[in-house]
Amino acid sequence: MAKYLIKRILYGIFSLVVVVAIVMILIYSMLNRDLVFAGDPNFVKQAGNQKEAYMYNKWEQYGYMDYVPYADYLKDLCKAGQIDEETRSKAASIGRKEDKDSDLTKEYVAKFKEYYTSKGYTIIRLDAKMAGKKVANGGQQQLFAYRDVPLSQRIWKYFTGLLSFDNIHKVENITGERGITFTWYDPAYGGHRLAPAIIGNGTYHKYLLYVDDRFPFVHQHFVSLNLGTSYTVNQGVDVFTTMNATQGSYVKSLVTYPTGHTEMTADDLHTATYLEGSLKASLVYADRFTDDYTNVITKKNGLSKIGYSFVIGIIEVILAYLIGLPIGVWMSRRKDKLADKIGTCYIVFVIAVPSIAYIFMIKAIGGKLGLPTTFDMESASKLMYMLPIISLALPSIGGLMKWMRRYMIDQMNSDYVKFARSGGLSEGEIFFKHIMKNAAIPIIHGIPGAVLFAMVGAIVTERVYVVPGAGNLLTIAINKYDNGVIVGVTLFYATLSVVSLILGDVLMAIFDPRISFTTKDR
Repeated sequence: MAKYLIKRILYGIFSLVVVVAIVMILIYSMLNRDLVFAGDPNFVKQAGNQKEAYMYNKWEQYGYMDYVPYADYLKDLCKAGQIDEETRSKAASIGRKEDKDSDLTKEYVAKFKEYYTSKGYTIIRLDAKMAGKKVANGGQQQLFAYRDVPLSQRIWKYFTGLLSFDNIHKVENITGERGITFTWYDPAYGGHRLAPAIIGNGTYHKYLLYVDDRFPFVHQHFVSLNLGTSYTVNQGVDVFTTMNATQGSYVKSLVTYPTGHTEMTADDLHTATYLEGSLKASLVYADRFTDDYTNVITKKNGLSKIGYSFVIGIIEVILAYLIGLPIGVWMSRRKDKLADKIGTCYIVFVIAVPSIAYIFMIKAIGGKLGLPTTFDMESASKLMYMLPIISLALPSIGGLMKWMRRYMIDQMNSDYVKFARSGGLSEGEIFFKHIMKNAAIPIIHGIPGAVLFAMVGAIVTERVYVVPGAGNLLTIAINKYDNGVIVGVTLFYATLSVVSLILGDVLMAIFDPRISFTTKDR
């Protein structure tokens, strides 16, 4: 069995890589990269040369290119000891036009151009844009080099950077000694509550392991999953964090900061990450923190995007199996009778009618009955879950009815059933001990997939009912041309597909003694 699983996992990983690579090729080679600014609120605030420089800077952040401003080139020379700070400061002042450069500036601009041109970069110099005798807003002169990143390199970098391992050498400038400490009394709770925690210094995350009252109760930051960076939906934030972060209104509680300062706040100290220079830059931070681990996420009263999708999805899965399987069995036992014909009509309706049609039909009927037709995270009513669950359950129930009926009828016509009858077994014994058990085996294969895919939500249903789930996230990302989210969610979907297929095979092997993952020599 181990050999089979390893083989399936390797095939699954290969398929996953191929699928994500194809999506990346389609997105990054066929879509105009200017579209990534369609939902960027900061882009419209830029003007002139500053706007063009902003675009190149963002394209570098999104992995489209390597972008090197002239000022960064001089900083690197200074850091390497090739020039001093005074020379760097003087050479950095480029003129409004090229012929206005000082002799020193001309020297280093020429070196900059020669160095990066030899590496295949394109050099761009933008003269200052004037409004009369003054430089226009955003019209400051610019000098930079850029080089497009090959798509193959981008794909390689994406997959090799999927997992990030935190360690005590992750950040450069820290206060105190680098190291990891373990405590039974978490200082985030004021040091008075028994709660084990592992705290790092020199790591990117302050808390590497901690315990709280949020499922799954024990959390870690030793290993982080990097699905890519959001462009516009949650600008600058990792896609997995976007999917996993809580939503809604702030939840305040009495928090004791590292300095001993206490305050009613929504800050979650367990999420503290390193932000260089923040302690000196802000009096607010200085009053609360003792080091640069000041970047925290706030607590909110709602679930995450995955959380909402999973709650709705898992209830739908349970409901579908509880209703669909018994009805499918009932139809098989009354084959070609009224109950079977009514059930068949429902199956045909679900298959024939586009899902968007009956989703809006259910929404309209539910609205007439007074049920909430849009999702509201601030509402305490659980009725807002009802229509999305019903919309998701209807096709699932029809599918389970169809396949259970088919498998049951196939088993009824099998030779072993005829032998069982001839052996004197009652119809009840044959039906429940043999027919139903064998007919359920193929259905069992789909259980892991149904449960796991509850985590990713239903794209159309969540969009119609405005559910803040993972499925709705994908549609928002497509509308805003957030390619980072599209690729990240695709990878997440593909991973769940591979895992569900493997778990389905394992589950079938457990319930069906005829299936074995081992081979024997004959």
